[in-house]
Amino acid sequence: MPPGNRLWVTRLFFREESAYEGQHKLKTTMIKIYGMETCPDCTYVEEQVKGNSAYEIVDIGRQVKNLKAFLRLRDHNPAFAEAKRVGAVGIPCFVLEDGTVTLTPEEAGLRSRPVADGAACNLDGSGC
Repeated sequence: MPPGNRLWVTRLFFREESAYEGQHKLKTTMIKIYGMETCPDCTYVEEQVKGNSAYEIVDIGRQVKNLKAFLRLRDHNPAFAEAKRVGAVGIPCFVLEDGTVTLTPEEAGLRSRPVADGAACNLDGSGC
């Protein structure tokens, strides 16, 4: 993966109206971000989305169910092919509102962490 690129995965949330005892509820659309608090690329992204309900952060290091959901996505989605080829974990990652999986934070409305900022998860400093 070239320096500066980040791996992102997103999950589709949808709007749903349902009636329950005459009540209607609306689920909002959001981008799911998988990452870990020990990953500098992930924390850079998390700072950008704090307080923004259009994004949901899922720390794959906190619960096994979160890790399993991420691995299921990573194992079956071709967007991770390059990350797997170079031995990267593939975090942070996004699934966009339309279900598109992308490795680029800019496609999720965010900025990539500048390579000049230093520490990264890969030994060569190229990302996580």
